[in-house]
Amino acid sequence: MSSHRLAPGKLPSDLLSALLGRGVIRDPRVLVGPGIGRDAAVIEFGDRLLVAKTDPITFAADEIGWYAVQVNANDVAAMGARPRWFLAAALLPERGATAALAERIHAEILEACEALGVALVGGHTEVTIGLDRPIVVGQMLGEATREELIRPGMARPGDALLLTKGLAIEGVALLARECSERVTREAGPEFAARCRAFLRAPGISVVRDARCACAAGGVRALHDPTEGGLATALRELAEASGCGLCVRGEAIPVYPETRRLCALFGLDPLGFLASGALLIAADPARADAVAAAVRAGGVDCARIGELTPPERGCRLIRGAEEMELPRFERDEIARVFSG
Repeated sequence: MSSHRLAPGKLPSDLLSALLGRGVIRDPRVLVGPGIGRDAAVIEFGDRLLVAKTDPITFAADEIGWYAVQVNANDVAAMGARPRWFLAAALLPERGATAALAERIHAEILEACEALGVALVGGHTEVTIGLDRPIVVGQMLGEATREELIRPGMARPGDALLLTKGLAIEGVALLARECSERVTREAGPEFAARCRAFLRAPGISVVRDARCACAAGGVRALHDPTEGGLATALRELAEASGCGLCVRGEAIPVYPETRRLCALFGLDPLGFLASGALLIAADPARADAVAAAVRAGGVDCARIGELTPPERGCRLIRGAEEMELPRFERDEIARVFSG
């Protein structure tokens, strides 16, 4: 086993795939287990399916409780399920832990749960040695019928690729909050405030995006882009479905704030934290109807490309040039935080 140090962020996909491949699930009620491009687990419970997800918040410190609920709800929604029950493990740093901090995080969790119709049903809170910031590990449970479930890996060549909202909502909000002084100094207080507000408007939740898309019919796969940005999410969706893909760079919606912030820090929007946008693979005959249903729900939606046979690989068209879709072994924001 290699002893080289790993960079902050997601594990390299080949290492993660090898680790996940070691487990054997013998319980036939597990319909969806761990794997690349799989947003949540699915377990059969009678006439309902339990959809389970866990995800930590490690980069952010500001509004971390609200953040934790949203990102876990997103992955449950990306399976076609409704988020219902939330548990949170809140780890507070030994230095700086106060009752006020615990109360603030708890209030943020309750606010986010209330907005989504989710019940906070348990968890754990402690002061932890060795931390320099709070960490919240969330666990979201949801439910779906068999008919509602969107299984990973069901997309096929020819399916249209749609993207809701734009790039990169999460990255913009997080970077503007964690590097507020630099952003304010170099781009002005109005721009910095606008970027910080991205957390809630346009917002990092994709629960509405997913419900509107699924209601239209014709959705074959959903995926919630997070670390590694849209480029990584596209590769994960393609790998899960055994497909290639081709996307058109000019069709990918990128917010002006994203472009300016990425230029300021020397980042590529395609590899920048992307929660808030939902990637949809749809039957090409229903793609326009899916996009229209999402827009009718008050969410922007663009057609950015299509899935292809696997031998084509993952391709990006920029102008008249076609190239391999960039790979990001770690999220662009990790380069900022790690120096």
